[in-house]
Amino acid sequence: MNLHLLEQFVALARTKNFTRAADELHLSQSALSRAIQKLEDQLGAPLFERKPREVVLTDLGELLLERARKILQLMEDTISELSEAGRRGRIRLGAIPTIAPYFLPGLLSHFARRHPDILVIVQEDTTDNLIRRCSHGEIDLAILAQPVIARHLEVEPLFEEELLLVAPVAHPLATAKSVKIEALESFPFVTLNEAHCLAENISSFCRRKSVQPVTVERTSQLATVQELVALDHGISIVPEMARKIDTSDRRVYRSFAGEKPARTVAMLWNAGRFQSRAVRVLMEELRSLTRSSSSAPQRKSSRL
Repeated sequence: MNLHLLEQFVALARTKNFTRAADELHLSQSALSRAIQKLEDQLGAPLFERKPREVVLTDLGELLLERARKILQLMEDTISELSEAGRRGRIRLGAIPTIAPYFLPGLLSHFARRHPDILVIVQEDTTDNLIRRCSHGEIDLAILAQPVIARHLEVEPLFEEELLLVAPVAHPLATAKSVKIEALESFPFVTLNEAHCLAENISSFCRRKSVQPVTVERTSQLATVQELVALDHGISIVPEMARKIDTSDRRVYRSFAGEKPARTVAMLWNAGRFQSRAVRVLMEELRSLTRSSSSAPQRKSSRL
């Protein structure tokens, strides 16, 4: 048994699918299948129950998963500590899809100029997956939106961001300086699917206001939402950071009247793991950048 086999086993246990795990590991599906079979042969019993659409851990697999995660975490922490001096720093940074393409380019460009010796590897994923991967030590730091339910992890708010109405340029709401939330019920609505926390942020705000937009389309990408709006499929609500990089003249953005929908962007990390100098430096850069922003809230750290 070696560390590569354990890494492949953990990836398959997390994704529950040979194709997804193989893609993540940059292996062929057949190579991953052979590796898992080799591990099962060494242990003399199956680790997974194969089903048509997924694999499920056996009792032995559950036991190995717990031990494998501890072994890999210990090895990763040991390597990080031993390589701290004299080598280029490395950070595995996770971010949700509604933040990664809008916030990270500016952040990473600024960070690279100030710290050219530190390599940042970006991994985009959903909130639930980022929480799980941070808990298991697969990423060092994550940038996501609250609320976050994550036991034994640290969550620190960075800044609050307004959510804006986006509408086609010729839409009846496009000429308004601000829009009442009740107006959403009069027009078709385009939104992200339920896998994205932004969809729940928007739904929660609408429920508090007793407003129920008529959703006509759901998609997995915020950029697709914007394009569907431009094509007059409906209106939507998007984060301000998406508006800031939008150069299209086919859609307009408006604030809401009264209480404005918003989300709180936060960083998440596992305080129980070794934090390298590189990770600590990036965390301080994030705090410094958001402190200089007028929209940044008072910084407060909490363990969830």
